[in-house]
Amino acid sequence: MLKDNEIAVQSIDMTTIQANRLGPRDQEESDEHVREGIRLFFNNKFMKAKAIFQSHAATDPLHAVALGLVAFTKAKTMSTLASAYAIAKAQVDAASTKRSLKDSLSHYFSALMVSNNSDITALPSSAATVTVASGPTSTTTFLANGVLRAHAIKGECSLLMAIMQLSRENIVDYIKCGLNLRRAYKSYNMVWEEYKRMGQEHTKHMDRDTVSAMQFGIGTIHLLLSSLPPKILKVFSTMGWQTDTQLGLVLLKLCLEGRGIRSPLASLVLLSYYSVLTSYVPQHYSQELAGPAVECLLEAQKSYPGSCFFLYFAARIARIAGNLPLSIQSFSFAMDASRGEMMEVAMRHVTLYETGWNQALQLDWESAARNFEDLAKEKYAPAFCMYVVGACREMLGQRTQGILAFAQVPQYVVKKDQPSYIESYTCKKVELFQKSGYQDMNLSIPMLELLCIWNAYEQMEPEALEQCLELINSGLGQIHDRERQELSIRTQELAPTASPPDYYHHRALLLLIKASILNALHRYSDSIPHLNWIMDNKEDLTSEAATWIIPFAYWEAGVTSWGLRNYMKSRKLWQQGLACSKYDFEYRMAIRFNLALAKCTEIGVDPIEPKSAAEKVLGMHAQKKAMSVHPA
Repeated sequence: MLKDNEIAVQSIDMTTIQANRLGPRDQEESDEHVREGIRLFFNNKFMKAKAIFQSHAATDPLHAVALGLVAFTKAKTMSTLASAYAIAKAQVDAASTKRSLKDSLSHYFSALMVSNNSDITALPSSAATVTVASGPTSTTTFLANGVLRAHAIKGECSLLMAIMQLSRENIVDYIKCGLNLRRAYKSYNMVWEEYKRMGQEHTKHMDRDTVSAMQFGIGTIHLLLSSLPPKILKVFSTMGWQTDTQLGLVLLKLCLEGRGIRSPLASLVLLSYYSVLTSYVPQHYSQELAGPAVECLLEAQKSYPGSCFFLYFAARIARIAGNLPLSIQSFSFAMDASRGEMMEVAMRHVTLYETGWNQALQLDWESAARNFEDLAKEKYAPAFCMYVVGACREMLGQRTQGILAFAQVPQYVVKKDQPSYIESYTCKKVELFQKSGYQDMNLSIPMLELLCIWNAYEQMEPEALEQCLELINSGLGQIHDRERQELSIRTQELAPTASPPDYYHHRALLLLIKASILNALHRYSDSIPHLNWIMDNKEDLTSEAATWIIPFAYWEAGVTSWGLRNYMKSRKLWQQGLACSKYDFEYRMAIRFNLALAKCTEIGVDPIEPKSAAEKVLGMHAQKKAMSVHPA
């Protein structure tokens, strides 16, 4: 353990926090210290950067939020961000108490006069509102730069906490994420109002890093809200604020061009956005966003060529492009770049995790199992990682070792009120395996199931996909043999004690995976009978372990229709999938459905109402023909 590896949150006496009276130019000069810390941070000098941020973190909110960024990246802890928010709020409160009545009234009436002539009551909702044409009159007064800076930092703290909560994938944290985004919205809105009132003379009244903070925050919120599930967006329903993805991109690029403190953060947000879209919905966005992602990465690497963060995203982009060997190499470089620094363990975990998935995409089950086993031992998502170890061992034919790995999953689950969807899913799967005495493993093929859930087949080579297809067909054949054997008993014995064969769940799961593989191979028509079988028998898929299959089938059916250029059918199917609820990975799938529906809207396929509940999901084959097909 490195000596300087901990991030200490110092005790803060809020009564000593004073109002920030620095003007824009003086503030820029004072913040040069933080700017140097950010340069060190993105050049992998994390401990030196932390020392700079920590030096004034108890009194200055910008130092505190920069320290919070270190804590956020290293350990996903929010206490430092909460402290930064408190300091910024204390600065705002201190300035408010010392403001004269004359100044307060002057500011109030100035704001009122401008609000009667323009809409400044909300954050910008289109790219046209980013620029400001008019300027203030000579008698106009504004909030002090220190107050605006504090409001921007409050927004940034709330925004970073929201992003952290979003990554935890449970209902409670999703709701908290929405509430924090709403709080960030209010803080940034205060800065935006003043920015519009200042007009083209904003540089005289606001330091450049506060302007870039506003651009960074508003841009990031627009991108986040454009992909979040409707249940989170309800938090914003009373504000009437429409998200605009293009505006978010424009603002973040303006932040990049400003070369301020938040410029590399804007690069990370853009690269994260491109990575999410291309991994959640590769069918729509891989080709479209590969160019912008590479362009953004190259621009960031001009300033920080050895940054472990940008090397990490280089690996993600290589995987999007289908170059898995280069992706594995880049993840290794990212891990090496952080060695000997406080971010070493965190970077090791995320790169090992991603490398493990790359190896699974190459069907290198042995290497993948070793990586995930190391992660489980190091307590990085241990329950899920140990489940993946068991799934990989099963793919290698090492069932005994696989069973031993699965048996360890429950002991790694942390007892809490709201487990993540990943933990809930893995526990249900292990219980299902144990119930059958691990005799049905060939009928579920858990590793191929995970690749289907992660929508990962699009990034596989055709040869690997064909091998997966052979495994699925073998599993379907075993189901058919079991059914025939169990039905033969009923032709020889009257009222046998054995129950009729019930393999609906197993067959539906394998057919779903098969459809996903066929779609990745662009054999869309071949997917139709398999998806129709799932929908025709969805009333028999009532077990808790099978509830997720139906919405995933809607997803694959939409992909099939999209591949056959029936975009209206795709829209309808994805709307139906989005309406499903109370299943594992619900919010993850809601994001995927939302992104796909956004693409539909983008090409002019507007929302439609379903004709009836009894209508066929895929109308390309008649129901009798679909039912008569015995997929194998």
